Amino acid sequence: MPEQFPAYDTILRFGVNNAAMGLLIFGMYYRRYRDKELVTAASMFNIFAFGVLTILSSVEFSVAAGFGLFAILALFTLRSEQISKIEITYFFGAIAIAVICSIQGTTLPVVGGVVLAVLIGAYVLDHPRLLHSADGVRITLDKIDADALSNPDRMRRELSRRLGVEVMSFDIVALDYINDMARINVFFRKIHAQEKPADIKENGHEPAYR
Repeated sequence: MPEQFPAYDTILRFGVNNAAMGLLIFGMYYRRYRDKELVTAASMFNIFAFGVLTILSSVEFSVAAGFGLFAILALFTLRSEQISKIEITYFFGAIAIAVICSIQGTTLPVVGGVVLAVLIGAYVLDHPRLLHSADGVRITLDKIDADALSNPDRMRRELSRRLGVEVMSFDIVALDYINDMARINVFFRKIHAQEKPADIKENGHEPAYR
């Protein structure tokens, strides 16, 4: 028979869970990325996970087994569509909050403190002003550059010239010699007008690098 857990304590935990999930998913992720589909999925998964883990924590069911079940469910849900690293991080954060709030045996002050630390960490690390000028994009080149593998520095300068940004690094995803195409992940820093060298602005020549 399941052990009876206090209804009042569970309601408080559910309130903390919902408040934290709302701040993370709606207050941070949706305001920054406007992805309604992931917001809906993450928030509903949070509530479902809270309910399941609350029941499991009231019976003789180990925490390790609960984490294993939650991991299997998460992987099963995410296998249907490829999502970005940011999306999967927020999705995991919503599930983690449900786990933190639902597991019995911890006091509410401890739960509140841990959840607060998680939210502060997420807010700071994904704040738009942190690394605001750095970004990444996947591009497809209609011709394989001869320097793609033999001379990475020259390839980086050529990408900077084409894209009009300062390419910090790039990663070759695939080379298709049949169609003469290259897929590349480019990590770049945006250059403001006052920072851009004159030869880039006027002639489109290669920028000078330190």
